[in-house]
Amino acid sequence: MPARAVLLLSLAAFASAAALRGTDPLLPLIAAQFGTTPGGASAVITGFAVAYGLLQLVNGPIADRIGKYRMVFWVTAISALGNLACALAPSLGTLVAARFATGATVGAIVPLAMAWIGDAVPYEKRQPVLARFLIGHMLGVAFATAAAGLLGERLGWRAMFWLLTALYAGVALLLYLELRGNPQTHARTGQRTSLAEAFRRMAMLIHLRWVRVVLATVCIEGGLFYGALAFVALDLHLRHDLSLGAAGSMVAAFSLGALAYGTSAGPVVARLGERGLVLGGGLLIALGFVGLAAAPAPGWALPCLVALGAGIYMFHNTLQVHATQMAPEARGGALALFACSLFTGQSAGVWLASIVVDASGARPVFAAAAAGLFLLALDFRRRLARLRRRE
Repeated sequence: MPARAVLLLSLAAFASAAALRGTDPLLPLIAAQFGTTPGGASAVITGFAVAYGLLQLVNGPIADRIGKYRMVFWVTAISALGNLACALAPSLGTLVAARFATGATVGAIVPLAMAWIGDAVPYEKRQPVLARFLIGHMLGVAFATAAAGLLGERLGWRAMFWLLTALYAGVALLLYLELRGNPQTHARTGQRTSLAEAFRRMAMLIHLRWVRVVLATVCIEGGLFYGALAFVALDLHLRHDLSLGAAGSMVAAFSLGALAYGTSAGPVVARLGERGLVLGGGLLIALGFVGLAAAPAPGWALPCLVALGAGIYMFHNTLQVHATQMAPEARGGALALFACSLFTGQSAGVWLASIVVDASGARPVFAAAAAGLFLLALDFRRRLARLRRRE
């Protein structure tokens, strides 16, 4: 297995997660500077997520043609410029536009990295490798939520974007050096086709029933889970009177649960199987969000966030493995559709949740996420059983 190449992709995933979640604890600061509500400031999350999802439809086919690892390098380098634009934004509208542009490039990193791993690693060994790759993403969530809160309190919300600019520039340099020195990073699967043919193949995937099931499931998962997660730090700040730094650091506990699953994925997958992972993940997610909604004190949030981290990665990692097999000959396009569905759901979820949060607080959002995600896990588990019977 190309271990160093995967490690650098994991570092790129770290940067991707940091950009994705790094604005969550900053919403009160952004709202205060630009004279809006936290729900209004959440446009910086929604805009990023919309671009993250929609541009997958372009990024995937291009990567299938020019090479996935090379594409990850280019979008990482361009993302450094996008974060620089965010740091310099003079108005909320400009910041939202810069976040939209950054989401368009950041969004390519994780799905194309997964697609490259799908090309390089056999299916029977892929789930543990993907889980270890995603450790970078998990740590990026922890780093971003903690660093954003602490930096925001001390230096203002722009400091996080300066840090992200430096992070992306450094990761891009490492990816460039790996591209120059490792021939495996240039490998492509399938025949070299025109972009028009690549888009046609991606569109044809929608006609496959199991592809529609996977895409619909991840879209709903993204809306329910990340729509609620975006407001956890804000809820801890407003309802439990925590500082932004403390709230962001507490949300970082989410990554402890995710990390626990990522480091033990091999034996856990072998013991529980796909259906067990989905059911266990759905149960942990439900318990985590119910606990957050009912928490009488901020300390209760810690075990709830750990449960959320473990639960979502158990459920989502299973979806990711199926996504890597939807179209082996056009894996970049297939993973692009998967990511597009995930972040279309997320952008809709954050937008709807922001309306509820401004009107009634975050607890109704947490309760809805708990019920919806548990039912979604039960449904996908049932569909997995049907799929295995047909095979």
